[in-house]
Order: sequence, then C-alpha cells, then structure tokens
Amino acid sequence: MYKRNRFTFGIGTIGRDMVYTLISTYLIFYLSNVINLPVATFAWVSVIIVAIRIFDVLNDPFMGFVVDNTRTKWGKFKPWIAFGGTTTAIFTVLIFTDFGLTGTAFIVVFTIAYLFWGICYTTNDIAYWSMLPALSDDQKEREKIGVIARICANIGLFFVVAGIVPITAALGESFGSLQMGYFVFTVIIAIVMVAGLLVTLFGVKESNVKAKIETTSIKEMFAVIFKNDQLLYTAIAMSLFMIGYVTTTAFGLFYFEYAYGNIDMFPIFAIILGISQITALAVFPLFSKKYDRRTLYTFAMVLIAIGYVIFFFAPTTTMIFIGIAGVFLFFGQSFVQLLMLMFLADTVDYGHWKLGKRNESITFSLQPLINKTGGAVSSGVVSVVVILSGIVEAESAADVTESGLLILRMAMFAFPLLCIIVSYLIYRKKYVIDSKFYTKIQDELAQRNSQ
Repeated sequence: MYKRNRFTFGIGTIGRDMVYTLISTYLIFYLSNVINLPVATFAWVSVIIVAIRIFDVLNDPFMGFVVDNTRTKWGKFKPWIAFGGTTTAIFTVLIFTDFGLTGTAFIVVFTIAYLFWGICYTTNDIAYWSMLPALSDDQKEREKIGVIARICANIGLFFVVAGIVPITAALGESFGSLQMGYFVFTVIIAIVMVAGLLVTLFGVKESNVKAKIETTSIKEMFAVIFKNDQLLYTAIAMSLFMIGYVTTTAFGLFYFEYAYGNIDMFPIFAIILGISQITALAVFPLFSKKYDRRTLYTFAMVLIAIGYVIFFFAPTTTMIFIGIAGVFLFFGQSFVQLLMLMFLADTVDYGHWKLGKRNESITFSLQPLINKTGGAVSSGVVSVVVILSGIVEAESAADVTESGLLILRMAMFAFPLLCIIVSYLIYRKKYVIDSKFYTKIQDELAQRNSQ
C-alpha cells in the first residue's frame, strides 16, 4: 500500500503546482506586461490581490476546521480535494479570460474571480496535504511519500517556469495574441490539474492511523494552533522563508527582461531551477540516511545564503554566475521545503500527544496560510517595486534607470535573504521534535490507544 500511495499521492501535485505557480508567480507579470493594464488600474488590482491573500490567510484555519469535522463514506479529505480541485481549475481559466472589460468593470470581475480562486484552492490544498499524515505514522515513510510528492510538484512548477515564455509565445502566434497564448496555456494546465487529482482520489489508500474520531469545536480549533507551540514556531519560520523565496521567484521575469536585458534567457534559467530542485529531492533520501534533519536544514540554509550573495553581485553580461547562484539557491530551497513539510507532519502527532486530538486538517491549514502569506507579501513588494523602479511604464530595459535596477536587486535578493536568515534562527531556537522525541511521542500514543 505504501508504494502505491507514494506515487498516486505525488501525481496529484503536478497540476496543482502548475496552477499555483502560474497564479502566484506570473499573474502580476501578466497584468502589467501582457494585457498592459493602465497604471491606475494596475495599482488597484495589486491592492486587491494583497487584500484577498490576507483574507485567505485568515480563512485557512476555518477551512481546516471544516475538513476535520467532515464525516463521509469517502473519508474527510477526498470530497474536499475533488470539489476544491474542480472549482480551482474553473476560476483559474476565468482569471486569464479576456472579457473585453476595462477600468472599474475589469476590477470588479477580476476581484470576484480571484477571490473565489483563493477560496477553492485553499479547500483543495488543505484537504490534500493534511491527508499526508494519515498515509503513514512512520517518519521515514512519510519522507518517502513527501519526496515523491515534492518531485512531482517541482515537475509541475518547472514546466510552467520553463515553458511559460516559449509556449505562450508560440500559442500567441497561433491564436492571434499573447493574451490568447496565456489563456490556452491556462486551459491546458487546468486540465492537467483535474486529471492528476483523479489519480490521487482513486489511487490513495489511507492507513489505519490510531486516533479517536471526534469533532472539533471553534474553541478547540484555536487551541490546536496556539497551544501547539511546535506548530506555531514552524508556521512562523516557514512564513518568513516563503516570503523571501516567493519574492525572489516573483521577480524572475522582470529581472531577465529589465536587468539582464533578454527575457528569452529566462527559460534557460528555469532549466537550471528545475534540474537543481529535482536533483536535490532525488538525493535527499541518501542524505537523510546519514544526517539528522537539523544538520540537513543548516546545510540547505548555507547553500541558499551563498546563492543569494552570488546572485546579487552577478554581472548581467553572462549567465555563468547567475546559473551558479541558481544551483545553490534552488538546491537548498528544495531541501528546506521538504523538511518543513515533514516538520508540519510531525506537529500533527505532537499536537495529538499534547492536546489529545489528531487534527490533521487544522494543522495543515497552516501550509496554505504560510504560502499565501508569502504570496501576499511578495505581491505587495513586487507591485510597489515595479511602480517605484519605473518598470511598469518602461518599454524596454533601456528605459529603466540604474537606481531603478538597484531597487529591483535589493527587493529581489537582500530583503528575501534577511527573511530567510530570521526564519532559520527561529527554527534553531524553538523547534525541538527530533527523532528521539518523536519516538517518545509515538510510544506514548500507542500506550494510550492500547488502554
């Protein structure tokens, strides 16, 4: 059953991460450089995106509460995975649909579509990832499931990052405009998302994790979050890391168009990104056999810091140093995101041990909350920088001043590195669930269940 779960659970992440990458990383570029919104409209839409992402952050724990209290013959996870996945695909397509609207009408329609996209994606995301601890209560088996899931997710991310420039350009030539190229591209990845989730829904089998089935009250929902100290510290550390990482990736197209001066080189950088991330995930089990998680986390953070320093000082006349920086940065990032997924899974058991209830969905509701916090802050940073640097009104790289490029570099490299360093310090100071403590937790839970 475990081997089947590893692959059927992982395949479902491919399309999900295609969709999420498109929205979180390239929506701002689409609005400013593809459909060329006027500055005033762009500013309003940017504020709306940040506001809705903040709303999503507040909404996530309540969706986790709903999932944890769901009782159906298909379990509590799969109905919400199905509903959230289908509706997310629909609203993703609507966001990239040209309705021929301008001004206030465009803002209103965009707001409605983006708001419901966030709600639906949250529904799917929380149910999807909170199913992970229910697939096994063994730390190493969870790592194997998580590794394959992250590899599949990075395949989806890599496809969008590497393909968005050449594929949308080719589709745009075939269908008459770059906007139509984006629309057709969006339809394709929406279909892939639904197809992948069907594999998960019909393929995954939950293990018999020993936990008494109880409902959770609103009061208990807040206790799950705020009385589970390890969950809280993990969430804070992860949020800071994602703010830094997503801010960097969200500037990618802008960097290559206006700093490097050749947006066609972005797919080459994306290949470096994809190979680095997938290689890191593939070799992670080998490192995991020899080193504990804290050592691996420190190693990954050192790689990331080296990558940021090289990237900041890399000359824009060659791809060599940019490529080297990308290898360090994205290799380390893959280790960190996988380890943080494992930390979250372990806090489910810690919360069960400390509070007496196993609330997978409320616990894992913090993962999309974390991602959306990163997305909200990064969207705000990118929008402000695009306006302040003059990029939003620039026709080409020659129209952006040296001071504008410096603003771009500081926001893309210095600010994210600061966030990531603080994230690491919080983890080292506050996270205590090592393998010895986890074994103690499992033993005591087993004793309680036997009684």
